[in-house]
This record gives sequence, structure tokens and C-alpha cells, in this order.
Amino acid sequence: MVRKAVASTISNGGYLQGSVNTRLSSLGGKEPPGQEKVVLKRKISLLRGISIIIGTIIGAGIFISPKGVLQNTGSVGLSLVVWTVCGVLSLFGALSYAELGTTIRKSGGHYTYILEVFGPLPAFVRVWVELLIIRPAATAVISLAFGRYILEPFFIQCEIPELAVKLITAVGITVVMVLNGMSVSWSARIQIFLTFCKLTAILIIIVPGVMQLIKGQTQHFKDAFSGRDASIMGLPLAFYYGMYAYAGWFYLNFVTEEVENPEKTIPLAICISMAVVTIGYVLTNVAYFTTISAEELLLSEAVAVTFSERLLGNFSVAVPIFVALSCFGSMNGGVFAVSRLFYVASREGHLPEILSMIHIRKHTPLPAVIVLHSLTMVMLFSGDLYSLLNFLSFARWLFIGLAVAGLIYLRYKRPDMHRPFKVPLFIPALFSFTCLFMVALSLYSDPFSTGIGFIITLTGVPAYYLFIIWDKKPRWFRRMSGGPHN
Repeated sequence: MVRKAVASTISNGGYLQGSVNTRLSSLGGKEPPGQEKVVLKRKISLLRGISIIIGTIIGAGIFISPKGVLQNTGSVGLSLVVWTVCGVLSLFGALSYAELGTTIRKSGGHYTYILEVFGPLPAFVRVWVELLIIRPAATAVISLAFGRYILEPFFIQCEIPELAVKLITAVGITVVMVLNGMSVSWSARIQIFLTFCKLTAILIIIVPGVMQLIKGQTQHFKDAFSGRDASIMGLPLAFYYGMYAYAGWFYLNFVTEEVENPEKTIPLAICISMAVVTIGYVLTNVAYFTTISAEELLLSEAVAVTFSERLLGNFSVAVPIFVALSCFGSMNGGVFAVSRLFYVASREGHLPEILSMIHIRKHTPLPAVIVLHSLTMVMLFSGDLYSLLNFLSFARWLFIGLAVAGLIYLRYKRPDMHRPFKVPLFIPALFSFTCLFMVALSLYSDPFSTGIGFIITLTGVPAYYLFIIWDKKPRWFRRMSGGPHN
């Protein structure tokens, strides 16, 4: 039983409930006086779409500690191969989402595709875990990195106080939320600026690295595939780290309804973004190895800082600022996209109705942004965020794998669906297998954390029957859960 959204006004006239391709109807098919259709506007152009994908994928990891891949491959050459293969596999996933996004032209990403193919229960479980833990915790973690690196130039000679990090982080989170609640256009413009900052930071590393290669600094590439042999478990873990670094290619599908000409824009934005990120990641790692040995890279706490101190001299103090801007871009892109996921889930009746409201003038899902802000602030000042994310890291790949497997199912079950963009079937098949393999790897390598995450995820099942299926709720319960009062 899914509550169907219809457009309706709130008493103060400030918000309207969102709808897709629907129209407020009255006698004669005209709008009632003083009312008009309010929807999320199509303001995301190709450039803005590219900035959402690149700006969300590139966070702090490539600048700070890309050693997870190297540690588990055992050699420079094999680590570069893994970075390249992970980029190609991520491109396969992104291309599969391009087909899904142009076939099912609704916002919501994973949630919408799982709802369309597998029904409301697994879709609700997905959004349940995303709302309560994954998104607030992930936003808090990247925000903490922003807070730490924005303060680093002011605490060069001493340790940064933890309270100062959390306070400046809280300010950063609030700025991002205000930005996303007030204007789609300004949020997108700032995302474009921050994406250029990220690419500039990567070029600051790549260009000196290329100069080093021209000078013949290739000693760390000699016998590139020699070194410690990768273990049976090490190589899959290297792919796990690599795939995590590329995560974020799916965020444009969260805002499909706001994309201009989505049939062309989504596939093109995805292909351009993944090409840029893959080339950037591989060349950045090559640049590191022109100056830093594999052993030094594994010992470094912040690889980009170590690299810049050796090659850039005093300019190295700018690196923490670029890392902070990179984190801010990931925060902004993630909040922009995920607030739409909660908006869509509310519109489908899976979250309180207030979250499907759109600001009548600004055309932003302001209530969803406010709820996400509150949950993120709670996470920021609560317990061990990293453990929570470890518990639930398998859930991301499980549901993405399900969504892509749904593409294969739709090909056979609904062959006549309009598909403006179509990929060869081996692409979604290979990517779905990769996702399920990563879930199995999580279970094998860390059964305790994965087991806890699985239990947390399963709490969505009773929640679904309690909040969605159960019709005879007491009035006070319906009022608290955002349902109809009568």
C-alpha cells in the first residue's frame, strides 16, 4: 500500500506538495485561482550535471591517502592497473544507470529503480537505511575532513583541537544545507566552481609529476610489478578500495526530473565525468610515484601534502585549502542529490508527507534538506561514525547491484519500454556480478561488521509494516508519522 502524492497547498501558502507530470485539476481543467503547478524545475544543464558527478566523486581520498589500493596489490604497476580497471567497472555501472535514468525518468536513483522493478518493500528498506544512518554519517565524515583541512593552515605547529574541528564542520554543514534549501541555481553554480577547484588541485599534482617524468625521474617505475605478491584476499580488497574511491557516479540519477533534456544530458554527462575522473585518478597516482616511493606512500598520512612539500615548496600550504574545497564540493553534491531521494520517497508514501513539499517560490525540497541537516548534526556530535559506515558499506553495493540487475530484468520483462539509451547486456551483467562479489567479500573479510549492518538493514522490514502497511494506526501515531489524520 503506497500513498499516492497529489498536489496540495499548505495552509500558509509557503509550500506545495511535489508531483511528476501531474497537474492541479479543477472544473474545466483550469488551475484554481491563486494556485499553480509547483514542481522541481529543470535547471541542470550538461555542465551542471558533469559538476555534480565529478564534484561528488572526487573527495579527500585521492589527495590524502590513496594507499588502500597499493597496500593490497603489493606493487606500483598492479596498483595502477587496479585504479584503471575500477574506473572502467565504474563506467559500466554509470552506463547502466544512464539507461535506467533515460528509461525510468523519475528522480530518486537506486530507490526509484528498485521500487519500479522489485516493489515497495526493498525500496523502503533502501531509503530507511539511507535516511537514518548512511547519508547523515557519510555527510558528517566528509564534513569532518573539510573542517580539519580548512583549519590546518592555522595550526601548523600544533594539534587541531577536536572541538574546533567539529564547530567549523557544523558551520560548513549548515552553509551547504542553507545553500541547497534556498536556490537550485546557486547550489549548481557553486558546485561548478568547486569542481573546477578539484580539477585544478589534481592538475597541480599531475603537471609537476609529468615534468618529473620528462626529467627522467622513473626510478620508482622500474620493475613496477615486482614487490610483495598480492594475496588472494588482498587483490579483491584493492578493488573494494578502488570502487569506493569512484563512488558517486550515480548521483545525477537522483535528480533526473531536474535535468534538461535528460535523454541526451544524462549519458553524455556520465561518460565525460567518468573519463575525466578515471584519467585524473590514474595520472595523479603516476605523479605521486615520480617523487614518492611505494614504501613512503604507505607511511604518509597525507600523500598530496608529502608530494607538494617535496616539489612545490611554500606553495604546499595551499594543498589543505584545496582538499577542504574538494570536501565541500562532495558535501554540496551529496546533499543536493540525496535530499531529492527523500523527497521522492515521501512522494511515494514511504516517508512523512512533509518531506515531499517544495518551496513555492524557490522550488527546492526545503523540508527534506532541513531533516537531513538535523540528522547530520546529530551524527556529527555522536559516536563512532566510521564504524557505522563500515557496518553498512555492504548495503550500498547490494542495492546498487539490485538496481542494475533490475535493468536486465526489465529488458526481458518489458522489452517494449522506450529506451533512448541502451547498453550491451554484458555491461550490467558484469557490473551486477562485481557488486554482489563486493558484498560477499565484505561478509568474508569482516563478518562481524557486515552482520551488524545486515541486522540494521533488516530493521526496515518491520518498519515498513508498521509505518506503511498497518492501516489501523491510532490518531496520535498517524500524526507523528506524517500520515493522514482522518
